[in-house]
Amino acid sequence: MERLVSSVTRPRLLTVRCILKLTLPIRSAYAPAKSDGFSVNYRDQMYKEWLSNPQSVHKSWDLYFRSQNQGKSSMPTSVQIYPIQPTAVSASNFRIDAKAVNDHMAVAALIQSFQTRGHKVAQLDPLGISSIDLDRERPIDLSYQFFNFSEADLNRQFVLPPFTFIGGRETQLSLREILRRLDYVYCRTIGIEYMYINNREQCNWIRERFEDSSQFKLSNDEVHRAVQRLIRTAHFEKSLGSKWATEKRFGVEGCDMLIPAMKMVIDTVIQTGVDTLIMGMPHRGRLNVLANVIQKPLEEIFCQFNKHLKPSDISESGDVKYHLGTCVERLSSVTNSKIKYVLLANPSHLEAVSPVAQGRTKAEQFYRGDEKGDKVMSILVHGDAAFAGQGVVYETFHLTNLPAYTTHGTVHIICNNQIGFTTDPRVARSSPYCTDVARVVNAPIFHVNADDPEAVLRVAKEAAEYKKIEKQTPILTKWTDKLINEGRINKSWYETEVANYEKRLVEALANSKSVIYDKQKKWLDSPWKAFFTKTPPFAHPITGVPEERLQLVGSKVHELPESFTLHERLKSNFATRTTMLQERKVDWALAEAMALGSLLLDGQYIRFSGQDVERGTFSHRHHVLHDQEKDLVFHVPLNELVAVQGHYTICNSSLSEFAVLGFELGYAITSPCTLVLWEAQFGDFTNNAQCIIDQFLSSGQAKWVRQNGLVLLLPHGYDGYGPEHSSARLERFLQMSAEDADQVPDLENSAHTDLSMYQLENANWIIAHLTTPANYFHILRRQLALPFRKPLVLMTPKSLLRLTECRSSFDEIIEGTTFKRIYPEEGAAGHNPDAVKKLVFCSGKTYYDLIKARTVQELESDIAIVRIEQLSPFPFDLIEIELKKYKSAAICFAQEEHKNMGPYSFCKARLNLLLRKMNDNRVDKIEYAGRASAAATATGIKSIHSTEQDNYMHQAMKI
Repeated sequence: MERLVSSVTRPRLLTVRCILKLTLPIRSAYAPAKSDGFSVNYRDQMYKEWLSNPQSVHKSWDLYFRSQNQGKSSMPTSVQIYPIQPTAVSASNFRIDAKAVNDHMAVAALIQSFQTRGHKVAQLDPLGISSIDLDRERPIDLSYQFFNFSEADLNRQFVLPPFTFIGGRETQLSLREILRRLDYVYCRTIGIEYMYINNREQCNWIRERFEDSSQFKLSNDEVHRAVQRLIRTAHFEKSLGSKWATEKRFGVEGCDMLIPAMKMVIDTVIQTGVDTLIMGMPHRGRLNVLANVIQKPLEEIFCQFNKHLKPSDISESGDVKYHLGTCVERLSSVTNSKIKYVLLANPSHLEAVSPVAQGRTKAEQFYRGDEKGDKVMSILVHGDAAFAGQGVVYETFHLTNLPAYTTHGTVHIICNNQIGFTTDPRVARSSPYCTDVARVVNAPIFHVNADDPEAVLRVAKEAAEYKKIEKQTPILTKWTDKLINEGRINKSWYETEVANYEKRLVEALANSKSVIYDKQKKWLDSPWKAFFTKTPPFAHPITGVPEERLQLVGSKVHELPESFTLHERLKSNFATRTTMLQERKVDWALAEAMALGSLLLDGQYIRFSGQDVERGTFSHRHHVLHDQEKDLVFHVPLNELVAVQGHYTICNSSLSEFAVLGFELGYAITSPCTLVLWEAQFGDFTNNAQCIIDQFLSSGQAKWVRQNGLVLLLPHGYDGYGPEHSSARLERFLQMSAEDADQVPDLENSAHTDLSMYQLENANWIIAHLTTPANYFHILRRQLALPFRKPLVLMTPKSLLRLTECRSSFDEIIEGTTFKRIYPEEGAAGHNPDAVKKLVFCSGKTYYDLIKARTVQELESDIAIVRIEQLSPFPFDLIEIELKKYKSAAICFAQEEHKNMGPYSFCKARLNLLLRKMNDNRVDKIEYAGRASAAATATGIKSIHSTEQDNYMHQAMKI
């Protein structure tokens, strides 16, 4: 195994964390450090400081300058730096020894060459068959001859520069000893990359920890613990291999040191106060991590191999054992304190779990009040090929220092078998190392040969980690033989440890056949204690609120602090909203503010993120107000409603969908008591996060018994803005709904009395395309009012945001009101259904186009329009009522999307199902009104858009 990357985070915030999340003596009060590169300007600066005050520079510089001026009658006032010419430099006309200065400068440059490029010749490959670095050339500046030294110079003494710690307490060394120590530090089994970090104190911390040999030594207890862990790692793999040789188990495959290294990281951080560890990793080595890092009972792991057992509590698909997650709280043998270990479930989509783990960590920190990440931290394990190849790695790193996303430091461990998915590194990546992407956040990178256990443990303890191999003499055998020969462990102790663990494995295998251990919920990675306390029947929540609360929120969201200068354009916007409040009406934005504000007044937490969400892509939200005359002065009205309320976090995200949506999902699974919303800039861009949607959001509960209430707001609507700004691909979400299109649900054999709640509880998610601000208000509040959690996918409007017809009365959102799954016809056609000639079903913005066309053509009595607000779960019971009500009318489904897109196919199948159930002769005769099938979602030509719009309105109004 190879390479550790650890995020050095928050250089712009109050503290800086490095590697293992050890608290370093690094403060934010200092000015930004200059480049650590040694230059003539740097030496000149040191010399001038020394002239002013010899105590102000490092002792080595003081000795150096004193030695150069020894025997001179006066101190020099200036110096000409490399290359030095023998010119007068003081009033007394003495000269500096040019060769001595040049040679010391050369030694300084040689040291820096090792610090910068020593990793290129480090012995990182246990197999010895290939170069880890794709650039195989040895840097020429690692040779003393490059700096014009000869063998005769090797015994010369040189004063050490201030940017190295190889001397320990010594201030000067011979060139031979300098080279030996540099080789030992930078060119053996640890390769270190850090010189690109533009922070002098961080660089010096790393130098001191690795260059000063007195800084690290494994204690006897640490050696014995590491051997015990390696025994368990190796023998666990051996046990699985012998008993289930043909089963897929994705073992560590030579990467045995992964487990001791992870444990060393954990041992170190929990001694600094960390008590919660959120971990994400791929399938390789996962079972061993579960057994020997998290210490999940072996019986629960072994029972997953039993083909004849079926979990008694599983209701859906479940998942393969090497994808499962868990949450375990247990005492640490190191600190004797309770530690919470979370390993998140994840799919085979490599790296998809990384942003989820970061979001999970951020949420834990928020709920704990852990503002600096002192209690909760994350560890991510990667494969080399995926780390270099998957773009979400960069997207996740890009979140590192963003205030609303930072987790204050992550340890990244990369296991490198040198062949990712059988692909040679030379054709798998363009950069020398798979870790090069981590440089984007100034993360120090440590490469370690996994055949050197003590080197791995050192890096794990100091910062991070290591390397992976395949078939060799087992590392357990190599290391323990060495330790026994050195007398550091006793052979009988080692044999006893092996025998004890083998006995434990045998006992666990026997116990695993009991159904006691075969429970799917034992693999839940995010348990919600004390939440699932209610049992069916559930009543559909009443989500209206008292009118005085509506008025309070409505007035407060437009209230400004004293001396706050609002943008001129917002003044008219706020004036319009004030008028609406007086008229007891709400538009889309005001309904949203009231829904969120009323939840905050209830003490609930809300997190809202996405690209441009603070203002709103369409300049409709304005939840963060900026003073137009004072820089960095802003106001979040929803956080200033009353003295005691829930906290509202709203934050513009980076330009990422995959990582950010994964982050928010991780946040949402942490607690059921926070409303977490993510808004796409346009719904079209959601496909950049399709992996999170497919693998985590739609199927997470089915695979991993893990509920979440994440809300997706996806702007959707055909307004003539082309194929990338029209469609959120509603059809894709509907296709993934776990609802049978050939069976009408009923309450037979169910504890439920309300079909809508029965459907919601059994759904994998909720999909809605709303037409009124009132329904938007209710569906947001319903998310936290339900006794369970389901993802909510909302197609949100664009043009309707400012449509005056798209407003709701307070009467629709006050106490006693609730969400409406459909809106039946309320006009003339609804009062005389027998005379209706056509019944049109629709959803979303299409409704307003249909109403306008019907009014123009004076067909209010001939055509009834029914709006399906909640598309999934499909409101079978309410739609059946409408079909029976308009029993003589032709049936049409109208949509603005193309025929092979949108909700048409989904709804058509269910309408026909109801008609067959009713023995209605209109079955399979449902008309279609909409755009013709197409490859692209929408046209980018305005004239074609208008023609298509006219045509499908004509189809809908044809009777």
